[in-house]
Amino acid sequence: MEKEWEKRALEEWERLSIQDNFIFQRVMQNVKLCKWLLERILRIQIREIRYPDTEKTIDVRLDSKAVRLDVYVADEAGAVYNIEMQTTKGRDGELPKRARYYQAMIDMDLLGKGVYYDDLRQTYIIFICTFDLFGLDERIYTFRSRCMEQGDLELGDGTTKIFLNAKGLRGSVDEELADFLHYVDGKEARRTFAQEMAREVARVKRQDETRREFMTLYMEYQKQRRAGVEEGIAQGRELGIAQMAKKLLRAGMTIPAVAQMAEMPEEAIRRIAEEDGIPAS
Repeated sequence: MEKEWEKRALEEWERLSIQDNFIFQRVMQNVKLCKWLLERILRIQIREIRYPDTEKTIDVRLDSKAVRLDVYVADEAGAVYNIEMQTTKGRDGELPKRARYYQAMIDMDLLGKGVYYDDLRQTYIIFICTFDLFGLDERIYTFRSRCMEQGDLELGDGTTKIFLNAKGLRGSVDEELADFLHYVDGKEARRTFAQEMAREVARVKRQDETRREFMTLYMEYQKQRRAGVEEGIAQGRELGIAQMAKKLLRAGMTIPAVAQMAEMPEEAIRRIAEEDGIPAS
């Protein structure tokens, strides 16, 4: 069985591209490429960037859900940049809400280090999407807080959220960035920047240590998946109960009532409600 998993792991490894977080994170560890990408997206000059963590994990409270950020860097002025590769759209409204959640967690992380709220840094949350999240064919969608009554008046809270669309054809963007987006969409890299990215992907995939790391993760996943299948009957029952509990909670039933019907502790039902964002009491 392990030989078969190893064979599949190698096949998966060969298929990996810039779209896969495992590769994207490692490519973005190339300071020059990460800096170039930010400069092209934001149309600014950055003197230098630094990496607080290879893969930033923020867990500001013991009872909060931790968030793991793909690429988290800061520049010489202290501005913070979070870059995420996104290949799935999810439910309607999910990605904008995730951007909001990431923003809140980054702010809480900064405040937890002794920063006063009026000293919060400029933050940029950037999703590189392989799909058009908003369906308007723009290559880039940039969001900042503005006054509804006075459209030219910005709130000035220092936050920017950007969604790149690898399939977009509209909008004036740097030609190098447009070609990079085509490359992310699976097309041939034609210009210097995208070609540099492609070479870095190839370099990362030539590294024996990185390949072994991926194969270890893949095989561990397969082992856990097999163990899960063997426990499938019990897990299936638990999953069915959880799904039914969600339906009852959404229908307006109270946590104690659902707990009694499901023969589960109230705390477990409360956790199900919180994890799915269902308001319940």
